[in-house]
Amino acid sequence: MGLEAATGGGLEMPPDADPETEKLFRAFVRDGRIVAMPAKYSRRRVLLDYVARLFEPGVRYPEKDVNDTLSLVYDDFAELRRFLVDEGFMTREYAVYWRSGGTVDI
Repeated sequence: MGLEAATGGGLEMPPDADPETEKLFRAFVRDGRIVAMPAKYSRRRVLLDYVARLFEPGVRYPEKDVNDTLSLVYDDFAELRRFLVDEGFMTREYAVYWRSGGTVDI
């Protein structure tokens, strides 16, 4: 699991967040958990990018580990997992997942 998920931290607003990201987190994230999935595509993609950061690039995760991590940040972890795959943030092959998109902190 990613560092944030492994420590139970969930999603955190980045300290250098721009006003739009701050607005997104205030509207859709409470105590590190997504309370509602944004209906607007552009907002949902930004939020999914932050969720994808819970997974380390280059690491392959069994589906159970992905589910465990996603359940820390959203009740419907299966829906969240599908969004991540459908939007290209993660790739799935034979119940193994890996991060294949999104922002990478360096």
